[in-house]
Amino acid sequence: METTTLEEFYKETASLIPEGISKEIGHFNVFKIDEVAAQLKVKPVMPYNRRAYYKISHISGRNRAEYADKVIHIEKNALLFATPKIPYHWVPQDENQAGHFCIFTADFLVQTKSGVVLDDLPIFQPGGYPIFQLTDEASEDIAYIFRKMDKELASNYAFKYDLLRNYVLELIHYGQKLQPETALYPSHTASARVSSLFIELLERQFPIESPHQKLSLRTARDYAERLAVHVNHLNKVLKESTGKTTTDLISSRIVQEAKILLKQTDWNISEIAYSLGFEEVAHFSNFFKKQTAFTPIAFRS
Repeated sequence: METTTLEEFYKETASLIPEGISKEIGHFNVFKIDEVAAQLKVKPVMPYNRRAYYKISHISGRNRAEYADKVIHIEKNALLFATPKIPYHWVPQDENQAGHFCIFTADFLVQTKSGVVLDDLPIFQPGGYPIFQLTDEASEDIAYIFRKMDKELASNYAFKYDLLRNYVLELIHYGQKLQPETALYPSHTASARVSSLFIELLERQFPIESPHQKLSLRTARDYAERLAVHVNHLNKVLKESTGKTTTDLISSRIVQEAKILLKQTDWNISEIAYSLGFEEVAHFSNFFKKQTAFTPIAFRS
């Protein structure tokens, strides 16, 4: 199954990709559905695949959303939450499509900035309730949040991205309040508990607040030993619940922290490499470039 990257999304929608998108700590953007549809020049059918980003959409119009285990028909207004873990197919049923949508990466809502772990939120859990049909009143509430996003993104306010994170969280909590009460309580199966404990243990390593601080857990085996499970079992559980391997999750979180340290501290590259568990600067540089396509120095500049 193909995964649509941010760059591919911008190419497909003929939207202008923000300059230096790959050099930001996280990415966020907001769009008007009718404007994107006009740029596409055709009915905006989305293929059945995964996206490499999160998406929240406020949609007015008749539509059909197709998932592996269900098909959801939208008659008027809806709020949709999409996660990179769950593929879906979106099919408009008429030409009268309006509303907004925003896209963002996991880095944009990294816990040290937002206070939440995205994949722990009920709204983004597999098997959950990703689409909510809205009353006219609720639809206007959501539209107002998106209008604030649109206005703020165009502003010159120095802390606008902090404000935009709050708007995204407001949408997430609005959606979670619409969920059936049972969906708000996570599963307590053995696998779910291992996955949850891993995420908690991973996040506990951060933030790195001093160049003399060093990650105590660095590899999949380190985490498996701390959780008292076999490394293969840990990998299987995480692959099933997140779609990623243990090493992928650890690497992704280290890259998030590396980006923050490169942008928001004056530590030298050697100090950052050491604090993130790399004994050699060259190893850190190779790792960072493989993950981001930039060297640490180029990303910082």
